[in-house]
Amino acid sequence: MKKLQYAVCSALFLAAGLVNAQQEEKQDRESGHINENKFRQLYQEMSTPNMYRTAAGAPGAAYYQQQADYKMDITLDDVNAKLSGYETITYYNNSPDDLEYLWVQLDQNVRKKDAPGLQKNGSGFGFATQPGRFVNSYMKDPFDGGFNIEAVTDANGKALSHTINQTMMRINIPKPLKAGEKISFNIKWWYNINNHVEGRGRSGYEYFAKDDNRAYVIAQFFPRMCVYSDVEGWQNYQFWGNGEFALPFGDYEVNITVPADHILDGTGVLTNRKEVYTKEMMKRYEKAKKTYDKPVIIVSQKDAEKAEKTKSTKTKTWKLKAENVRDFGFATSRRWIVDMQAVKIGAKDVMAVSMYPKEGNPLWEEYSTKAVVSTLQSYSAHTFDYPYHKAISVHAKNQGMEYPMICWNYGRPNEKGEYSDRTKFGMISVIIHEVGHNFFPMIVNSDERQWGWMDEGLDTFMQYIAEQEFGEKFPEAIKGNEKYPSRRGEPSKIVNYMKGDQQYISPIMSNPENVYQLGNNAYGKPATALNILRETVMGKELFDHAFKTYAQRWMFKHPTPEDFFRTMEDASAVDLDWFWRGWFYSTDYVDIGVKDVKKYYVTAKPNKEAKEYVAARGRTVADLPPLVYLVEEGSEDYNENMKGSSPLEGATTLKEYVMDNFSAEERKNLKTPKYFYQITFDKPGGIPMPLIVEYTYKDGSKETITYPVQAWRKNDAEISKVLATDKEVVGIVVDPELRTADIDMSNNSWPKKETESDFDKFKNKVKGE
Repeated sequence: MKKLQYAVCSALFLAAGLVNAQQEEKQDRESGHINENKFRQLYQEMSTPNMYRTAAGAPGAAYYQQQADYKMDITLDDVNAKLSGYETITYYNNSPDDLEYLWVQLDQNVRKKDAPGLQKNGSGFGFATQPGRFVNSYMKDPFDGGFNIEAVTDANGKALSHTINQTMMRINIPKPLKAGEKISFNIKWWYNINNHVEGRGRSGYEYFAKDDNRAYVIAQFFPRMCVYSDVEGWQNYQFWGNGEFALPFGDYEVNITVPADHILDGTGVLTNRKEVYTKEMMKRYEKAKKTYDKPVIIVSQKDAEKAEKTKSTKTKTWKLKAENVRDFGFATSRRWIVDMQAVKIGAKDVMAVSMYPKEGNPLWEEYSTKAVVSTLQSYSAHTFDYPYHKAISVHAKNQGMEYPMICWNYGRPNEKGEYSDRTKFGMISVIIHEVGHNFFPMIVNSDERQWGWMDEGLDTFMQYIAEQEFGEKFPEAIKGNEKYPSRRGEPSKIVNYMKGDQQYISPIMSNPENVYQLGNNAYGKPATALNILRETVMGKELFDHAFKTYAQRWMFKHPTPEDFFRTMEDASAVDLDWFWRGWFYSTDYVDIGVKDVKKYYVTAKPNKEAKEYVAARGRTVADLPPLVYLVEEGSEDYNENMKGSSPLEGATTLKEYVMDNFSAEERKNLKTPKYFYQITFDKPGGIPMPLIVEYTYKDGSKETITYPVQAWRKNDAEISKVLATDKEVVGIVVDPELRTADIDMSNNSWPKKETESDFDKFKNKVKGE
């Protein structure tokens, strides 16, 4: 502020300001604001730093993580839609603890016909329902798709005792696995593959009746080790369907036997490409490795249509090998069209791949691989260079699911090949989102089973950035739109959720199984919060550095929410405990408004408040030192002494102060305000936010001032700000660009804007007709 403003403020409120401050502090203490201050540190909510995880949010000196390596032989029975496998798991105990038993996840057991997960929610009849849903729910036997465990043996083939509890299996090893030791054991299993279109599973097959074929997207298909960590011990929380996965890293060697006319790809390097590719496919593949500007067709639609007409009775085995991945998935069908394009990420080449049936064209051939390329570029720029050699987008009806190096995505034209913008942008967005999951949580490996927002929220936030950058790279794709029409990320998109019924809203820091609106809770709200943090609270430069620091600290490791919160503060020097508390630990909302606006004049004549102040102390105004005073427009003092005067008329003391304390050069540069305003802002909402205020002046000019969020630290209900200006204020708007997700805009303006009710809108519309 200008020196003159400091002079005015210090002089004008010398007496009254002290009284007001004392009254505010008393009110705060009585209301509990001092003890429950929104700006207090998160010591009670967050775990104590230790030798495994530092107070800065980084891995500690004693940080460890386990490793699980897999060797698998998998066979697909396409006739009976059955998958069988034999796997050898080698588990490395890198923890300081001796392990008495091992826990293995059996996710397919959630599909058993008697699985408890089928009855986890309440049920009842609505006034109507879709016929297909009614038939599946009440007129058909449940699909039986759980694991059939045929054998669990040790490295010598001797049976191992084991206990199955729903989706978890305890391996009762003969003796404790000591710290630093490893153990190998085998599991033989099979299960019936589900129709994911009918059952909306994360994996399975889609059946194409016209040519009697299936397209398979297969994941969670093998017994997988649980995570053992310094935070949870064994993370053996049951898989109920919503909370996704917590998995250790390891190396994979997987041999998958499928019909000979199938095209397959999945996690890892295809080590026998020349054996399973035709010569023409190899020729096209070699071309794709050197093509950076557009996709190269590896398997054409004509090739796929030819293959779908006959079914080979022979088989091929596809061999894949992956290092340091946390999971494995694959897709296989004789109906796949395949295209590939090379993309430069840092110093290495990555292959962007799309696999889709003819039903996906022309949309998929035009946009899928473009979306993969753009996503890898955007995410790498904001986190770390994508470390794997490929990223695959597979088309699957109603799907959106992710695994290392491969994901399945929806978005299908109608039978004529026509599609709307909604279908196009929906497809591009889900590809960006699912490919982006390679970064969160496939590499920055958070516990999805417990903290859904750590993968979905962070990824949806990055998805918003990547979508906007996609629109900039491919303006022809967003023709008719100023920018990419993102569905989530912008503050205005979360308002309806945050102002909704509190009975159906949970804090972001909730287990995914325990929330009503998982999409808003784990995806939309955290993505919006991080977008606001980046663009409104911290600024892009500070945020981007801190976010990249978090990603690089925890790539190929297991972070917790505290590690994220602490790193964001540690790398930015921005205290954000108030932000995490409001946005992540509560269901509070943002609502800030203009409560009152008062216009003041400056005078040397003691005003009513000053006279009362000294009289209460047995003194007179003659005893006061030289001061300047404020007189509110319309007050008793104003009507008696100031009406018709200019704002500074009679303020001799102020003029003398300026003459005595400023040089001639400084006085020349001083601006003499003509108007003084005291604006009171209130905060009905629970979340404090920076106060963004747009002032409109009588000459038509506008000025936006952002008051820091700390302005609310001593009074969570309301604050006042003085504006000294040489122009008359005619309008005030809080959050004019909708940057804070304010749920009620009706109190954001002065003068208050009258809003037309829905009834009045209808009535006026009828009159107009």
